Formats: sequence, C-alpha cells, structure tokens
Amino acid sequence: MKKIFFLFLVVLTLTAHAGVKYSEFIDSQIQLVYKMNDANISQEEASKLVKEQEDMYEDAFYKLMADKSYYVNNLKDFSSKVFSLKKIISINKRAGNSYAVIRDEAQIKSYLIVRNINNMIKNVLIALDSNDIETFESKLNQLTAQNQKQLSVIVKNSSKYANILALQGSSKVLRAAQNNIKEFYALQDINNDMIAYLYKFENKMYRLNMFSKYHLIKPAVYINSLDIVQVFDRVLDSFGLSVIKLIIIFTLIFLIYLFRKLFYIVLEKYLLKSDFLNEYAEDILLRTRKSIEFLIIVININMVAYVYNDFSTVEFISRFFNIIYTMIVTYIVYIVINTVAALNLKKFEKDKTTVKGELINVGIKIINFFIFMIGFLFILYFAGVNLTAVLSGLGIGGFAVAFAAKDTISNFFGTLSILFSDVFSQGDWIEIDGREGTVVEIGLRVTTIRTFDNALIAIPNGTFASKDIKNWNKRKLGRRIKMKLGVKYDSKREDIKKAIEEIREMLKNHPDIATKETKYEHVAGRRGHVAKLVSKDDLEGIKRILLVYLDEFSDSSINILVYCFSKSVMWEDWLRTKQDVMDKIMEIFEQNNLEFAFPSLSIYDETKRAENS
Repeated sequence: MKKIFFLFLVVLTLTAHAGVKYSEFIDSQIQLVYKMNDANISQEEASKLVKEQEDMYEDAFYKLMADKSYYVNNLKDFSSKVFSLKKIISINKRAGNSYAVIRDEAQIKSYLIVRNINNMIKNVLIALDSNDIETFESKLNQLTAQNQKQLSVIVKNSSKYANILALQGSSKVLRAAQNNIKEFYALQDINNDMIAYLYKFENKMYRLNMFSKYHLIKPAVYINSLDIVQVFDRVLDSFGLSVIKLIIIFTLIFLIYLFRKLFYIVLEKYLLKSDFLNEYAEDILLRTRKSIEFLIIVININMVAYVYNDFSTVEFISRFFNIIYTMIVTYIVYIVINTVAALNLKKFEKDKTTVKGELINVGIKIINFFIFMIGFLFILYFAGVNLTAVLSGLGIGGFAVAFAAKDTISNFFGTLSILFSDVFSQGDWIEIDGREGTVVEIGLRVTTIRTFDNALIAIPNGTFASKDIKNWNKRKLGRRIKMKLGVKYDSKREDIKKAIEEIREMLKNHPDIATKETKYEHVAGRRGHVAKLVSKDDLEGIKRILLVYLDEFSDSSINILVYCFSKSVMWEDWLRTKQDVMDKIMEIFEQNNLEFAFPSLSIYDETKRAENS
C-alpha cells in the first residue's frame, strides 16, 4: 500500500509541474517578462519587447471584446489544481520535503494571481455595460483596487523566495521550485501590467463594447485590428475619434438622408389619402417641410454626438436635444393647427357660412396659447425643473396674479362678449368713444382699428363693455342722404311747388335710391329668429324712407327738405348717388326758374319810403 501511495504522489507531482498552461496569453507574457528581465538585454531589444508586449495586450483586448460573453463565462479559476497541490503540500510537509513544499506553494500563489487577474478581467468586462463611461471608470477603479488588495494577500510571506533563488544545486526539486518562484514574480509583473493596460485601453474598450448592443462588435474589432486603421486611430484619438466612428457617422448620415426621402414619400402617400386631413394635406406638407427637415438634421446631429461620445449619453447634451425636439415639435403642431384654421376661414368666407371668422380666429389663439404653454412645460421638464413645485406655486400665487391681471381678465371676457354678442365683426366700420375706423382684428386682449387717416388704434376689449358702439356696417339697404335746399324769397310759389314734385318723382325713379317698392333679400342667420317684437327692417338695417317737403322759412331762404336713402351702403357708391341726385336737383331748379339762396341782408331806407309816400 505504501508503494502504491508513493507512486500516486509522484504522478500528482509530475502532473502538477508538467508544463501547466494558464492561458495562451499569460504563458506568452511570462516568457516575454523573462526576456525583459534579462540583465544582458540591450536598450533596442527592450524597446522591441515593450512594443511587442503592447501589441499582444491590444490583440488580447480585441479578442476579449469580440467574444466577451464566452470569456466571462469560461475563465479558469484553477480550483481543482489548487486543491490537489494543497494535498501534496501536506504530504511533503510530513515527509520533510521543504523544497517541494516551496515549489508547490509558489505554484499555488501563481494560480491565485492568475485567478485574481481572471476575476478582475471578468468583472471589468461586466462593468463595460455601464450606462456611461464615468460609471465604468468608477467601477474600474474599484476593481483594480480590489485586485491590488487581493494581490497583497497572495504575496504575503513570500520574502523567503528570494533566498531560494540564490541557492545553487543540481536537485530537480530545487530547480523546479526556482522556476515556480520566477514564474510567481513574473505573474506579479503581469498583474500590474494588466492593470496599466486596462487604464490605457479603457476608452477603446468602452467604445468597442457599445458596438455589442448593436451586434457590430465583431466587424468593429476586425476593422480596429487592421494595421492601417491602427495608424489612423493614433492620429484621430486625440480628437476623440476613430476610423470605426467615422465609418458609422458617415453611414448614419447617408441612411438618414435616404430615410428623409422615404419619409416624405410615405407621408405624402398616406397623408393625402387621409379622410381627416385630405383637403389640408398639401398645405400642411408645404408649410411643415422646412421644420421637418430641420428636425431630421437635429436628429442626425444628435446621433452623431451619441456615436462620438462612445454610444453614451451625456445628461447636459441629452437635455439640450430634448429641449430642441420639444421646440420643433411644438412649432410643427402650431403650423398644422393654424394651417387647418386658415383654410377653414377661407372656406367659411367663400361659402358665406354663418360661423363667425373671429370666433375661429380667437379660438385658434386660445389653442395656440395652450400649445405653447404645454411646450414650455415640457421644456422646463427637460431642463430639470421640478414641475410639481412650479404648478403648486402657481396655485399659491394665483390670487396675486388674479389681482395683478384683473385688466387682462376683463379684456378676455370683453373678447368673449364681442364674439358672442355679434355687435361688430372684423372688417366692420365702427365708431366708439370718438374713434372711428375699420376693425382689423379682434384679439384676445385688444381690438385693432384702422382709422380713415390710416392710423392703427388698439382698444382694450374691456372698453367695449362700457362704451357705446356705432356700427355702420350693420346696414343691408339704405345710407341716408339728407339736405336742405334753400330758394330765394322772391321765387314764385307755383315754381317751388312744381320743383318739389319733380324732385320727389326724380327720387322715386332713380335707380340708386331706395323706395318702399325696393326689394331686398332677407337672410335668416344666427339672429334670423329673434324672440323680440322688432321689425326685420330694423333688425337688418333696412331704410326705404323718401321725403321731399317744404320745410321752413328761414332768415335768408325758403327751405325744402330732401330726405332719402341710397340703395348701396358703400361710401363711394353713396357719394356717387348723392352727386347724381344733386346734379338732377340743380337741373330741376333751372327748369323751374328757381335760384339757390345764400345768406344775405336786405336794408330798407325808411326816409325814402316816407318821401315816396
């Protein structure tokens, strides 16, 4: 049994030292460290070895990134080997084989260092999935600190190994122990080199890891591993760029350009066929094209910034682009709503609908206010403002605002009063408080009037609730013509009477003067059925009175009253009609030997009158 046990021990010992491979990379690095620690190496050879080491680490990182999940799940921990060596150590201790114990202890420590390296690499690969590079850097610092702490535990009580290296002898066990000690020291260097290169390649590793989200890691690793790409990357790295970044950026620009063309084709195809927006589609597309193109450009810039920043978002940049998106989308919604409103206003005007254009106009302004208000709230939200605190503050400050804005509130309700009372509309000729002109626009706060001397007056809408309003446009038939015709006192009574009859007859037969026989079309609108005892003529502004009478004996003349209405209510038509009537009156006076009187004073000499008598 003792022989069998001894043979088993020999087999375990030989197995433990029969060219143990940590990994292909670690084994090659051990040999490289041996060469670099050679006292006879020249400076040129050392520089070549450093370059070779750097290339090996870079290649190793590329391989790790190309198949990250495999390395995370299949890194060696050497637990079984450590367990076996501990058993052998306990046997050699009992047998008094001190060199064998040191040999196996050094081997265990080497396994533990490699396991420590593997654990650090595994955790670093997992940490690469952090949301941003700052978080990754923080985790990397924690992992390297943890590695160094664990390494200090592993190398503790290893000072005796230096004495073993200084021994001379031909014992195979001693030489094996010395080899394991050299390997142990080399692995300590490799552990430190690994940390140094992790920090050197941290940005490149993080960038490459971002490609794994989009299943582009293998092409990216292949491109980055090309010698020509590495040459360009050294130049571009100082600008935060790389060849693979530039490839992706230009690819995105090209794809977004194609998407823009495709987007317009799809938008035109489906928007023009939409039952709801069919009649507005062309105008909406025309007016929103520039805004949509600008939105696409901003999206492109955002994606380029995202790629440039290693496929991660920076809070400040993210907030900035979210604010820009909100502004553009709000503006597009504003354009769409106002385009539909403008087209409807034209349609109502063309169809002569009973819907007031001002009502739609003010309604659109209210909708626009809410559109911009909602957009502003989103901007505040993306800017990091606490909307809950803002909205609650509005409730507390609402009372103060109400007192401060009482005039604004009064004007707003004045607007509603104007719209629903139908006192006047846009385009009407009105007179209020001595100010006269044509209504240009009924706004939310003020109504603007264009005066006849071409000035623009803004009148607060609250004023209309307390002032008398004269609306000259509330007439469908009849604009007054009133004049007094003064004839001389020496005119004959028969001539005056005949002239009055002829003037009356002329007016009755005049094509532009309204008479009782003049017909008009009654329009039944919103006020077509009025629950009041009022005539339709008064309601709609119909005047057909025609009066020509001898009116008075004034100081200098006998006055004839002419009182009638033109058919047209337009000022220019009224002037033309009035001019024609006056021309015909002068002709009638001439035919009847009548002269227009003018202010005069007759002086009688009483002395001469007495002499004559």
